[in-house]
Amino acid sequence: MLKFAVLVSGGGTNLQAILDALDAGKITNASLEVVISNNPKAYALERAKKHGIPTRVVSPKDFADREDFHDALLAALEEYQPDLIVLAGFLVVIPQKMVERYPNRIINIHPSLIPSFCGTGYYGLKVHEAALARGVKITGATVHFVDAGTDTGPILMQKAVEVKEGDTPEILQRRVMEEAEWVLLPAAIQKLANPEQ
Repeated sequence: MLKFAVLVSGGGTNLQAILDALDAGKITNASLEVVISNNPKAYALERAKKHGIPTRVVSPKDFADREDFHDALLAALEEYQPDLIVLAGFLVVIPQKMVERYPNRIINIHPSLIPSFCGTGYYGLKVHEAALARGVKITGATVHFVDAGTDTGPILMQKAVEVKEGDTPEILQRRVMEEAEWVLLPAAIQKLANPEQ
C-alpha cells in the first residue's frame, strides 16, 4: 500500500481529482494519509475534511524564518511517513533538505509540456499567458519528479491539450486542468502505487 501526502496552497481542484479517483477505484493500492497546506484559508483543506482526510496547516507566517518553516513542514510530513508526496498546486519552493529526504518520492504537476514554459516564474496563469504569447498550437501538463531545480526533475507523464483560436489565459488554464491535470495526477499516483501494471 502506497501511503501518500498531498501538499496544496489553494482551491484544491487537483486534490479533488485525486479524491474522485480514489472514490471511483481509479487509484488502487494507495492511501491518502494527510493534506498539508501553507495557507490556512485554502479551500483544499475543506475538500479533505469532507473526505475524512487529516489536514495540517504549516504557514510560513507562523515561523521566524524560512528555515524554521521548512523544518516544521518536514516534521509534519514525517508524522505520516509517506511513501510519496504529491504537490498539487503547492506554491512553495521545496527545500533541498526535503528533496534529499524524499529522493524520487516527490511529484509535481506543471501546466505545460516541460521543457516549455517552466522554471522560475512560470506558475498559474503566467504559464498560459506565455504559451499564448508564443503562439503554440499544443500545450498540456506534465507530472515530474521534484529535484533540486525548478521543474527540472525526471518526467513521469505528459498529456497534450490543443490551443484553440480565441483562447484567453483563463480559458486555456481551465482546458489544461480539465483535459490534462485532473487526468494525469491521479494516473501518476496509480502508476507509482502499482508499478507492475
